[in-house]
Amino acid sequence: MSTTTAHTPDSDGPPDGGPPARPAPRLIQNEITTEIPVHLLFRDDPDPVSVPLRPAVVGRRQGTGEQPRLRRPAVHKPRPVAAVDPELAERPARVLPGVAGVAAGLGGVAGGLATSWWAGVLPPLAAQALHLSAYGGAGLGPAQWAAYAGAGALGLFGFGGLARGATGRAWVLGLCGRYRGTVRRTGLLWVNPLLRRRRVDVRLRHWRSEAMPAADGNGVALRVVVLVVWRVRDTARAVLGVEDHETYLRECVEAALARVPVEPPGTARGSVEMATDALTRLVAADAAGIGLEVFSVQPVRVEYAPEVAEAMHRRRIAALDARQRATMLTSVVDSVEDTVTRLTMRGLVELDDYERKVLVRDLTVAFCSGRTGGAP
Repeated sequence: MSTTTAHTPDSDGPPDGGPPARPAPRLIQNEITTEIPVHLLFRDDPDPVSVPLRPAVVGRRQGTGEQPRLRRPAVHKPRPVAAVDPELAERPARVLPGVAGVAAGLGGVAGGLATSWWAGVLPPLAAQALHLSAYGGAGLGPAQWAAYAGAGALGLFGFGGLARGATGRAWVLGLCGRYRGTVRRTGLLWVNPLLRRRRVDVRLRHWRSEAMPAADGNGVALRVVVLVVWRVRDTARAVLGVEDHETYLRECVEAALARVPVEPPGTARGSVEMATDALTRLVAADAAGIGLEVFSVQPVRVEYAPEVAEAMHRRRIAALDARQRATMLTSVVDSVEDTVTRLTMRGLVELDDYERKVLVRDLTVAFCSGRTGGAP
């Protein structure tokens, strides 16, 4: 005869006498929790009991050396800015006053006349005009030809190097592909005729673009015409650092319009100013590397693209109509409310709920008919 032992709910061990049951595993092993204070459950208690609280955050487990996991902020890498050779920078070129070139040219002419008189090939009329004595001449020999060559070279260098510097324009000089300096002086100058000259306009300039593609904040296609005010600050980088600085500036403006949303016409003026500031900042940063200084990039005409112009026009008309209807309805409701309130407060009529509803309906119909100019 066998006996069975009943397992009571209060016993801790298993019913079959096996090893004790393990506690249920925790979902987060390294968590630190805190108890809910009693005074938070009974908010009406006039004298809440202050209970010291422990930090209820997930920390590291004691004795394991585990550190809490922290999410590092994403490092924003700045966009690289286009730049040219850092050694390529504008510097003044070596030039002489124009008087030196004129003197050298006249010296070459005088040397040629003197050589002709020496060789005896000077015409008699020219000799009489120059008050020179008759001279039989030594003939054209190697010495005379060398004198002719020297006088001709002096005259060519003297007159060929004359240049006129104008206000607002500069000359970029180069020799065999190497930059030799920039001339910003005005007046008559003498520049080495062997140097290649490139004329650059350094005045304040403005450029009105053609219609360029853009988009507003919602991605609707637009066509924008911008006005760019700029000038050449570093002539060496503008001429030698890029193939065509005007084309480069135009492409920078087009790239900035692709990144900056432009609001369509009819929006607040502040949005237009914000778009102007953003465009100016982006284009100025891109063009600074090639020696251009951009003062403003301002949208002067903004219109919808042809493929969405008709749809957006209908949408704007619908929005204006809805706004007008809402304004009219608000005005009618205010007028009806004011009329009913005056009639009731002055005691002219005594209305129950049904009569009040009928009066409100009739007044609403009358006011709406009067504002629309016709019958409802």
